Amino acid sequence: MKTEAVRLYDVKTMKLETFELPEIKKDEILVKVVSNSICMSTYKAVIQGSKHKRVPENIATNPTIMGHEFSGEIIEVGEEWKDQFSPGDKYAIQPALNYKGSPYAPGYSFEFFGGLTTYCVVPREVMELGFLLKYDGESYYEASLSEPMSCIIGGFHSNYHTKTGEYFHYMGIKEGGKMVLFAGAGPMGLGAIDYALNCDRRPGLLVVTDINDERLERARKLFPKEEARKNGVELHFVNPNNMEDSIKGLMDYTDGTGYDDAFVYAPVRPIVEDADKVLAKDGCMNFFAGPSNTAFSAEINFYNIHYTPTHIMGSTGGNADDMIESLEMSSKGLINPAVMLTHVGGINSAIDTILDLPNIPGGKKIAYNEIDMPMTAIEDFAELGKTDPLFKELAAIVDKHNGLWNAEAEKYLLQNGKKRG
Repeated sequence: MKTEAVRLYDVKTMKLETFELPEIKKDEILVKVVSNSICMSTYKAVIQGSKHKRVPENIATNPTIMGHEFSGEIIEVGEEWKDQFSPGDKYAIQPALNYKGSPYAPGYSFEFFGGLTTYCVVPREVMELGFLLKYDGESYYEASLSEPMSCIIGGFHSNYHTKTGEYFHYMGIKEGGKMVLFAGAGPMGLGAIDYALNCDRRPGLLVVTDINDERLERARKLFPKEEARKNGVELHFVNPNNMEDSIKGLMDYTDGTGYDDAFVYAPVRPIVEDADKVLAKDGCMNFFAGPSNTAFSAEINFYNIHYTPTHIMGSTGGNADDMIESLEMSSKGLINPAVMLTHVGGINSAIDTILDLPNIPGGKKIAYNEIDMPMTAIEDFAELGKTDPLFKELAAIVDKHNGLWNAEAEKYLLQNGKKRG
């Protein structure tokens, strides 16, 4: 079977090209890939090339398929898995394989397995790990976004707390506690707000900071304080740059006690140091944002670590259970991953989007692999709709859904958008 895919050949060198996939073996599965959301981790792999720990050295002659946040339909099932999967099943992929200690993962390492392609072959290691996940939801974008949502969920599960005199780590955020999300109005922060307000272990106080007033305003509209209060959460959005003393201002929300859980969603030294300063006794800071600078560091108060005791940890990625939780919550309407999504395009737009990802404003970007379309901000649909009937209808659909991408819009695009080839 032929597939069209974005493949990595060298540093900042990708090609969108058509090639033949091998016949699947009895322990493999052939899938159609409908959607792939584009991750900053892909950008990091592209700018490092074979120096990246997940990218093989021989990509110049054996290019790898980009993209790891993807979803679609199963086309053909190898003999070994016919009792578990059937053609037509929708799926999502947990990409953090770590198969027998190997760093290889889809979107970085495989010639015939990745997300920015029309079809691909799911290899045996994915099946052995149980990382091909059935999905019963209506839309594909939610399944694609279940991967970044699983990272958020994994972060919440990774935080821990202690009790004096006991040698145990009590895993998870403090239920009913005080939480702050630094740089929390970006795509991952918005997903974290959604999860914090709707999961079964919620904070009592949630403060979201960001230095961009436009992002904060969008977050306020997506998550009204009144709705948060119905779920037992006191929600505040603040720009630290607008506060005379940001540390005091943040501490005032807690009546001076500090925060039980602090999440850092941007790899910025002053943000890390501020998060450390506002921790409560037994407070846990989660450094979620992965820096590209291997020498990234910040000053931390070790007096507090020793005597309070505060603690600091980092989380990256989620496990299969986190992803299943994300898929189940999405399919039940408990969370809406679309809050993270601000741009939609076709596979033809993926290369330019990846290369320019740090400079494109907004949140997550998703590519539909059978569609030919520029990567387009959802907020621009209405203006484009003045001359383009496709965007006119998409604008009308998203307007019915609080300006968010949704299953109806996805279905319309897949049926009416310009097809590749």
